[in-house]
Amino acid sequence: MKIIQLLSDKPHSGIAIAVCFAILLALPWLHLLPADSTLHLSAYWVTLIGKIMCLALVALALDLVWGYAGILSLGHGLYFALGGYAFGMYLMRQSAGDGIPDFMRFLSWTEVPWFWVGTEYFLWSLVLVVLVPGIIAFIFGFFAFRSKIKGVYFSIITQAMTFAAALLFFRNETGFGGNNGFTGFKTILGLDITSASMRASLCFITALVLLLCFIGLRHLMNKPYGRVLGAIRDSENRLQYLGYRTLWYKLSAWVLSAVIAGIAGALYVPQAGIINPSEMNPVNSIEMAVWVAAGGRGTLIGPLIGAGLINGVKTYFTSAYPEAWLLILGTLFIVVTIFLPKGIIGLFDRFKKERSE
Repeated sequence: MKIIQLLSDKPHSGIAIAVCFAILLALPWLHLLPADSTLHLSAYWVTLIGKIMCLALVALALDLVWGYAGILSLGHGLYFALGGYAFGMYLMRQSAGDGIPDFMRFLSWTEVPWFWVGTEYFLWSLVLVVLVPGIIAFIFGFFAFRSKIKGVYFSIITQAMTFAAALLFFRNETGFGGNNGFTGFKTILGLDITSASMRASLCFITALVLLLCFIGLRHLMNKPYGRVLGAIRDSENRLQYLGYRTLWYKLSAWVLSAVIAGIAGALYVPQAGIINPSEMNPVNSIEMAVWVAAGGRGTLIGPLIGAGLINGVKTYFTSAYPEAWLLILGTLFIVVTIFLPKGIIGLFDRFKKERSE
């Protein structure tokens, strides 16, 4: 029962969430069954499920700042990409025989730049996954919140910062592979990255991290800290009048959200097999906001559902009707905003209320 309570205040909802997470934790291992087995999960599906869970983790991170603190970010794709690049540096060093990635050889570089030093070590790369998005988020958030930038102006600045970073990473001399980014990964800790066991392990680890982050954020939001964030969203001026230093509450939530997005990016890269500046495309960050809005802001579980459903639909439409996807995405956002302001979770709650009456 304690596990159920960690997942939801409502017993029935908690059981449903527990079952869903149990399935997600079990699915990757079906990939290890014989190919002729009825329950065998193909490499395509285990990779797709793993990638979608990474994107759901970003939605969870965005819900922390938008759903609870009322801070709409249109630049979380930056933190996602930074985490991906941080771990991608380790993967590239592992793939290079002498530690110098192929794209650096092409540029006639004889040694790696200073910021690549130590990236051949797995543990240091994990530190960078947390440190890089966290530091960037802290610097940006401190000056933005101290300047009392709010609302649409804040959202525009986050999108502009993401676009500027994408332009920077597109340049070959920056040292991040330019337009092609990082690809051609071979091993993690000496193990073949394309092996069935590694694919299953990466997918399982992603599901486990998603579960732990969900439980951790839910626990945090039920504490006074979470209630203060909600009060900031509803009336920051009143909270400041009561003596709360709202800057530090917003900044801590912003940094934590960026770190979670960075972890999602690090998990995404070995499963996708590539990371390039297109991940910083402002459109990607807008999509993330759509996932949260569609699922239901300020619910934590809603963004997971929204990210899963929308990316499942996107997988089909981008292959069958690639030109129509952006139109579909825009239409979906308008429909959700007008008819489902509380998202899918709000629709479920309304349905339950009508049944009880």
